[in-house]
Amino acid sequence: MILQSLAGLPAFLVYFCTAIVVVVAYLFVYTRVTPHDEFKLIRDNDPAAAVALGLSLLGFVLPVVSAIAHSANIVDCLIWSLIALIVQIVVYYVVKIPVPNLSAKIAAGELAAAIWLGLASLAAGALNAASMIY
Repeated sequence: MILQSLAGLPAFLVYFCTAIVVVVAYLFVYTRVTPHDEFKLIRDNDPAAAVALGLSLLGFVLPVVSAIAHSANIVDCLIWSLIALIVQIVVYYVVKIPVPNLSAKIAAGELAAAIWLGLASLAAGALNAASMIY
């Protein structure tokens, strides 16, 4: 009975480890795309940076969860995770249109700009995840 329960463990480990890798890759790429240094700002106790990055991470993870749940295989999952990363980068640039100095505002600790970016990222991630159902 326990062995039957653990039969899915190899697949779980593959998908879970893949998810960790794509999350780390997302954080690496996203923090290079934005002009402000999110991790330095977070270390310096800037809540705006933490809100913006944390919500963008959720906006990325939602479609990754959908990709894991609906993908045919690990390569399929990786492709859809890459698409989720691209969507989040596009969202960052679209959100900058009405707030051109977005990064400077976040670096200055302004929560309104951070919340705007974070919630836009989360909304895009939710739409992205829902669109991945096939």
